[in-house]
Order: sequence, then structure tokens, then C-alpha cells
Amino acid sequence: MPISIGTFNLNNLFSRYNFQAEIAALPPHEAGGIELTFSQGDVQARTFMGRLVKAKKPGDTAQIAQRIRTMDVDVLAVQEVEHIEILRSFNRDHLGGLYPHVALIEGNDPRMIDVGVLSRLPLGPIVSHQCATHPDAPELRVFGRDLLGVRILDARGDKLLTLYNTHLKSHFVPAGEDPVEGAARANARRRRQAETIARILSAEERRGSRFVLVGDMNDPPDSPDLAPMLLVDGDPLHNALAGAVETRAPKPETPGQGPGPANAQWTHRFNPPGAAPPVYELFDHIWLSRALVPSLRSAHIDRRTKHGGDGSDHDPAWVVLDL
Repeated sequence: MPISIGTFNLNNLFSRYNFQAEIAALPPHEAGGIELTFSQGDVQARTFMGRLVKAKKPGDTAQIAQRIRTMDVDVLAVQEVEHIEILRSFNRDHLGGLYPHVALIEGNDPRMIDVGVLSRLPLGPIVSHQCATHPDAPELRVFGRDLLGVRILDARGDKLLTLYNTHLKSHFVPAGEDPVEGAARANARRRRQAETIARILSAEERRGSRFVLVGDMNDPPDSPDLAPMLLVDGDPLHNALAGAVETRAPKPETPGQGPGPANAQWTHRFNPPGAAPPVYELFDHIWLSRALVPSLRSAHIDRRTKHGGDGSDHDPAWVVLDL
């Protein structure tokens, strides 16, 4: 039985809107987890770090929908989605109901970006690990978003595999913070997340079980901060995208901007300030348990047509397994 599994960071699939209203009295400034600001009858949706969080532009939404339709995978793990209702409406209005099964559990991120799953195949138990902690900081939840576990079933209701979807700490350092110290804190957080993933998977998955770990890891596969994540109950995970092929060649770099990517295994392009050339890295991963490695038939990355991305700053990736 062939089954295709993908991952795609949708880049802030929000449903936020600015609106105006006449109000007789000011409601609480924390309304259902959304910060509100008031000025002479105008009500503005939630802000984050001083900036208004806006809905995704219609053109960008249409582009990511087109890319998903082109991929046409059976199961798609997504990141940076505001809540399950926007994911359901996106599936209905932009994908034509391509995926009858939708899963998302609210996580911990202050921007309210979550991880979710779209699936043609039936889903079994859906498990959130958003409350997981790490021994180095037991008072804090280690995942800024979540590690979402979803059991994928066949048409008879039998288990095919378990999919784990996550979105690890980014390299972003807020303005005003020391860049070196901020980077060190972000790397340490990502390493704690990787260690926690290995601990959870080692507890939940027996040797010989079939599972896939996917998501936006915000680091390349060979990052030392991700190394703890890649050994589950003594078994190494397999990088299913190590030999991934592109759907098209990347757009050439502007003359003087560097040679471009060294290989096809990248999903994120960072253009640093100044004269430094762009950096191409594989941030979006698909890892297979040992039991699934013989089932791997192909791996793919849908290449963007613009340097900034087509509706997202990440390119989606997927694999085809024969179960």
C-alpha cells in the first residue's frame, strides 16, 4: 500500500482581522487569550511584540493551497497555523475538502501558531505533548508549540504508523537582546526540545514500531543541537530527505549574490543583511523509524519559483512509502 507523507510550514496561516465597533464599555484587555487595544471606538486584533498580527494575504494563501494540491499527499503535517477552525476553513475553501480528517491541538506559542495534520486516511488517537518539561527547567513547558502525535489508520481502522509533528525553537533573537547570548539561549532551548522528543518517543514507541517524525526543526539534520533527537530507544532515525529530488530547479541567484544552493536538500533560504550570500538549509525534516526504512520509495521537495518563497518562506517536502 503506497502512502505519501509531507510537511509544510504554511507561514502564519492566521485568521486575524482589523475591525471597527461601537462599544458602550471596555471589555477586559485579555479576551479569550487575545490581547485587545482600544482607541476611540476602534478595536484592533491581537499584537505580538508591538506589531499587529494580520490574516495571511489572499494571494499567499492561494499559492500555498496550489502547492498542496500539486503535492497531493495522503497525509500532510503543517506548522504555523493559528487554530483548527482556520485549518478546516482553509481545507474547505482553498483545497476543496481534499482532506476529510483534520487534527490540531492548541499549543503554547505566544503568537498562537500551532502544528496540525491534514489527512485523507482515517486518524486514530491524537496526543498532545505540550505540557512536557525538561529537567534543566522543570517549571517551564519545553515546547513552544507542541509535539503532536497522530495515529494514521488504513480503511479498515488498523494502524499503519504514528506521525509526530513539531516546530522547534527558531534562531530569532528579539531586538535589544545581546545577539550572542540570545542565539545561545535559542540553541539550548532547541537542544532541550530534541532531548525531550527522544525521551517521549523512546517511551511511546517500542523497537520495531513504525513511526515518522516530521516538522520545522529550524536547524539542518547535522546540527549538534538536534543530535539527541535522532536516537530513539537506542535505534537511529533515518533522514528520509537525504536523497530528495526537486520538482524544479531553483531560481538562479542574482549575480554577485553567491553560487546558490550546493545541492537539492534544502527547504529554507535565509538572505542575511550585508554582502553575505544567501544560506540554503534543510529546516523541514522527515525522519523514519528503522522499521519504515525498507518502505521508502522516493523523497521530494517542491521548489519555490521566487527567492522569497511562493506563499511561504519554506518549501514543502514529502516521501512515498510502500506499506
